[in-house]
Amino acid sequence: MRKHIVAGLGVALAAVVLVAAYLWAADPATSAGEPSAASDDRPAYIEGGPEPEPSGTPEEERQREPARVLFVGDSLAMETQDELGRRIEELGRTTYHSAPYSGTTLCDYLEARDVDSLVPDRHKAAELVRSFQPTVVVLQFWGNSWGYTPCMDGVGSGTPQYYARYASDAEKLTEEIGAAADAAGIARPQLVWVLQGPDAMAPERVRHINDVYEQLAPRTGALLSDAGATVSRPEARYTWTRTLPCTEEERATPDYCEDGRTPLHREDDPLHFCLAPTTPDSRPCPRPSPGVDRYTAAIAATVAEHLET
Repeated sequence: MRKHIVAGLGVALAAVVLVAAYLWAADPATSAGEPSAASDDRPAYIEGGPEPEPSGTPEEERQREPARVLFVGDSLAMETQDELGRRIEELGRTTYHSAPYSGTTLCDYLEARDVDSLVPDRHKAAELVRSFQPTVVVLQFWGNSWGYTPCMDGVGSGTPQYYARYASDAEKLTEEIGAAADAAGIARPQLVWVLQGPDAMAPERVRHINDVYEQLAPRTGALLSDAGATVSRPEARYTWTRTLPCTEEERATPDYCEDGRTPLHREDDPLHFCLAPTTPDSRPCPRPSPGVDRYTAAIAATVAEHLET
């Protein structure tokens, strides 16, 4: 009799195990779990349930890539390049590259100008677009035209021929950058023209240079960054000044503010913003300078606003 009871319990226990195994296999909450190494081909979702999230459209994928910011220009770009790079990198998800050359003007960065140039071929604007593949190109040009800028063909600064030539070169540079992007199979970069500050010797010249940028930008989809306004008198945009009233930030920065005024230029250099002595070889500004800070903060703000849109 006892043997029959034990045998009966064994049969019942086996039946319970079989039922439990069946129920586990049929439970979707368990069978639809993470695939194991032995079942890599199993679907990660239940048939008839919600579809998996898409990985993103090509445009969304492009927007998730780091922005690539290129900075070119003359001696003002040369002295401000490091500080601008620091500010651009602080924006996050950005890559920065600069290739300024002192004494240059727009035509120095053109590939189509088959003349002596202060910019080597590898740093022409179009070549930089093909190699660095920027999403933003910041162009800073004060409007040089003198014996050291041979691509201007001796056109005198401030003459009607000078302004016509400058406008034509701005158009050509825009076209070359766009064509280089097309050839590289990338989206055309957003151009940012930097509006210039006052010229101590010829204030009307800079006003006309800025007019060239202001007329070109809306026709070509470019942006303007009025860095020049930050180093100008608020009530007199094109009147040169060596000092300006200190900002709150400058008041809190050692050596930036004296008697409520902050120095923008050295007493022996009315053009550049770096307060360190000039050297035979151009270089990024080696010391903190309020004018450099103001100028680069305005440019970085324009780039940041573009990247946020």
